[in-house]
Amino acid sequence: MLKLKSLFIARIFILCGVFSCINHEGNYTGDYHVKPVPFTSVHLADSFWAPKIKINRTVTIPSAFQKCKETGRFDNFALAGGITESGEHQGDFPFDDTDVYKVIEGASYALAVKYDPALDFYLDSLISLISAAQEDDGYIYTCRTNQCNRLNRWMGNRRWEKLNSHELYNFGHLIEAAVAHYQSTGKQSFLHVAVKAADLTDQVFGPGENQKHCPSGHPIIEMALVKLFRVTGEKRYLKLAQFFINETGYGRDGHSLNPYSQDHKPVIEQDEAVGHAVRFGYLYSGITDVAAITGNKKYKQTLSRVWENVVSKKIYITGGIGSRAWGEGFGPDYELPDFTSYCETCASIANIFWNYRMFLLNGDAKYIDVMERTLYNGLLSGVSLSGDRFFYDNPLASDGTHQREPWFGCACCPGNITRFMASVPGYLYASNDNTIFVNLFAQSKAEILLAENSVTLIQETNYPWKGHIRIVVNPRETSHFTLKIRIPGWSADKPVPSDLYNYIGDETLSRNIKLNGHLINPPISDGYAVIEQQWNKYDTVDMYLPLPVKRIQANPRVQEDMNRVALQRGPLVYCLEGNDHPGKMVHNLYLDKNPVFNTEFLTDSLNGVVVIKTKGSGLFRSSSGSKIKKKEIPITAIPYYAWNNRGVNEMTVWIPVNEKTARIQPEKTLAFLSKPSSSTSWTPGLNDQFEPDSSADISKPFFYWWLKKGTDEWVQYDFPKETLVSSSKVYWLVKDHYDLSYRVPESWELFYYNENKWIPVLNDTPFITNKDQYNEVTFFPVKTRSLRLQAKLQNNYSGGILEWIVE
Repeated sequence: MLKLKSLFIARIFILCGVFSCINHEGNYTGDYHVKPVPFTSVHLADSFWAPKIKINRTVTIPSAFQKCKETGRFDNFALAGGITESGEHQGDFPFDDTDVYKVIEGASYALAVKYDPALDFYLDSLISLISAAQEDDGYIYTCRTNQCNRLNRWMGNRRWEKLNSHELYNFGHLIEAAVAHYQSTGKQSFLHVAVKAADLTDQVFGPGENQKHCPSGHPIIEMALVKLFRVTGEKRYLKLAQFFINETGYGRDGHSLNPYSQDHKPVIEQDEAVGHAVRFGYLYSGITDVAAITGNKKYKQTLSRVWENVVSKKIYITGGIGSRAWGEGFGPDYELPDFTSYCETCASIANIFWNYRMFLLNGDAKYIDVMERTLYNGLLSGVSLSGDRFFYDNPLASDGTHQREPWFGCACCPGNITRFMASVPGYLYASNDNTIFVNLFAQSKAEILLAENSVTLIQETNYPWKGHIRIVVNPRETSHFTLKIRIPGWSADKPVPSDLYNYIGDETLSRNIKLNGHLINPPISDGYAVIEQQWNKYDTVDMYLPLPVKRIQANPRVQEDMNRVALQRGPLVYCLEGNDHPGKMVHNLYLDKNPVFNTEFLTDSLNGVVVIKTKGSGLFRSSSGSKIKKKEIPITAIPYYAWNNRGVNEMTVWIPVNEKTARIQPEKTLAFLSKPSSSTSWTPGLNDQFEPDSSADISKPFFYWWLKKGTDEWVQYDFPKETLVSSSKVYWLVKDHYDLSYRVPESWELFYYNENKWIPVLNDTPFITNKDQYNEVTFFPVKTRSLRLQAKLQNNYSGGILEWIVE
């Protein structure tokens, strides 16, 4: 029988798995010094977050459940559980089970805030379905149970064969969802499924002679096991979480070391953020959890070391992490391209998880500064204002082809949004003995338990649109305690706590704090204004934060952003979007040298936003296309999170500051007007007319044959009409990456389509394969509707194209 804590205690400590630790006897063990205030104790009444959380509950969660049904994710559990006896496993990934788990987790959080009997019943039915799919020993992985051999490249032929099988990833999300459901409802049905899975994991993996010795592959099981430990008090789960962390970087049991999964060297030796950004964020969240409980000093040293690397060299101004689509992860220090920035929505969520845990571990506001930046920008951009369309990746510039989708084949991001958005209120406050931390600002009411008192805090503000924050302090009994109010880093001297980004100009923002109407000058400690006193009912603190529009420049080592600025107001990063500018273009625009900014709140646009307006100039091609004209035009910037809610068009966060940096819209070529296709079904960058600087230039959209090496591959243009063509040139991609290296192909040739077949062109110059230049071939003129480039990739290498031109 599980020694479960009471539902009351579970609810007190709920917040994304960050709870105080209680052992079997009910005594506290080591854990975070600072404790979160659970989201169920914080009630939002603002115009910014509350409507978004409502949309998550009423639109996003139901929509995600419907997509899980339509795409066969529910059917996979039914087939594995023998509820249906015929049919085939559906989907292309062995981790599709987790999409169901994540939406259940989000729905459970929503249920805790607002009870819905229909949703409660629906979750019970889904849990019964999942329980039926679990095998007798606790194993649950529907693609293997359903004998889906076409997925063997992921999962191998037997259990636990491949490190990257995602079996433990599936288990981790299962456990997290089950803990959330138990803490929200008090029901143990799903928790029993999770415990069986965790017990099996503990039997299979560990230090024993007959156990498997390897890390988890795709981290999340570490965080999940700590959550299960906190709920059940079973120390085996904590030890297993630490085991997976300690196995990283040793290559035992025959698996090869790989930075993709942060498995390149032992955790205590790591000093740089590498590999898959989501795996990184989940792993380091788990390390922080275990460090808090165990007090492991070497873990803490690694955490600080790697965090400094991220905030000083690898984080975007939006708070996004992971610059490369290849491997969905980090590139080298200061490689932060805008058009090709990946910044996966899941990585932003992972970044918030980690930074919040780092705050709980250290009590420093700099972690909340990073968290807030990611929350308001890099994460929030991942879901549409309507709540039913999503970004998987979040670029900082678009050529007008990037748009949100209602779902994805790999649907990790929509499910992650559902579970995170419901928990946002839990990030506002924290406490420590007789100290209250006010971390985020939103109109709200919170009930906070201190060591010797309980306090109601009422926050009155229209943040982030206005900078006045009033906090009404209402203790149950008059008593002495400390109120720590975060002074946002954006209101001080730096956008982020490093030299990666800086404000232009030395203007010091004047802020003031009043206590019961009287101006005070409280000490500032670790980024907090510290007010320690005897508090009476209805004492009032007012903080005034000025909200000027600030220009930001990047560190000179970030080459992509030189001679450009980003705009920020309060915690919000802004962007230019084509809707607001002539020709729906923005890359041809640049700001005045000393712009004057005005702001305006638009109630009828983008669900209500403050926009920034100024004057600038644009470069425009004449109607004949032969001349370039410069025009002064008004420029409008909108919050970055709100872009792509008015259709598909150009966007940029980093705005040129001179004519030289602005991009003149090229004349439309045959390639640009063609419809591209490829053997890998996607074609970014082939015909966007962005000129590469070298074969290693991945700062603009580019095409590559994902996961292909040594094979015959192709790309194709379908012309608007039958056209006479006689030459073509291609710029090859040459780049090394931990995920896969790219080289010029071994050979290539061209085919044109005629009479229902592909015919090789008769070339009169050779098909060359040089890097850092266009490789041009001329051939006997052919009249055709389609031209295909066929490439033979080098053995052990993939290939790609930065630009392909046809004339």
